[in-house]
Amino acid sequence: MSGGRLLRDEVPAAFDRHAAAYDRLVGANPGYHADLRRAARAFALPAGGAGARLLDAGCGTGASTAALVATAPRAQIVGVDASAGMLARARAKPWPATVRFVEGLVQDLSAEDLGGPFDGVFAAYLLRNLPARDAAPAALRSLLRPGGVLVVHDYALRDGPVARLVWHAVCWGVIIPAGRLLTGDAGLYRYLWRSALDFDSPEALAGRLRRAGFTGVRTRTAGGWQRGIVHTFRAEAPGANGARERSV
Repeated sequence: MSGGRLLRDEVPAAFDRHAAAYDRLVGANPGYHADLRRAARAFALPAGGAGARLLDAGCGTGASTAALVATAPRAQIVGVDASAGMLARARAKPWPATVRFVEGLVQDLSAEDLGGPFDGVFAAYLLRNLPARDAAPAALRSLLRPGGVLVVHDYALRDGPVARLVWHAVCWGVIIPAGRLLTGDAGLYRYLWRSALDFDSPEALAGRLRRAGFTGVRTRTAGGWQRGIVHTFRAEAPGANGARERSV
């Protein structure tokens, strides 16, 4: 902690402490799981993902992994997370034999370490939390096969006052009080509030992905109260047939 603020490299340990309550908190967000499934459909894998290998980078308690299973039930899926507590929650859930989990910092692992390279990497609510934020997109690109697809689903507040006002209201009116009530400690949820405010706008994150070498970058906002606050990005690793950028 620095001046009472949670530092980014302290986030995995904070998630360890809050793992028991995490599923209840995200489950109280209307549309949370549906938005993850919608984001996972951006991979557009044929035949239920048969023959494909997917990486769920920053899988947490497995909500994003479940979204991949729902949309690509025949794919081989690896979930990786740096929080042992969150990963223990994920492993305790029932999964098909096509799913396995690995503990570690995704940016420190090679494709070979994880059983890749992968046809797709799903990074849901991850990039804001990585210490080496500038290097993270390139690290994820190194885990993909040529032409593989990265899907990022994260808080990326649209420029302008509306998204920020809604985010302030939801965090201080709902998320932070609920986190304090369920865990007795609101530090992680204050970090969530600040991290989204400090993170890229959709345009800035799309530019960050392009600078890391991704092509065909597409963006889409979530619906409901998260419109203009949560976005899904789809990007292709070098080697793909270049697609024109457009909204997904």
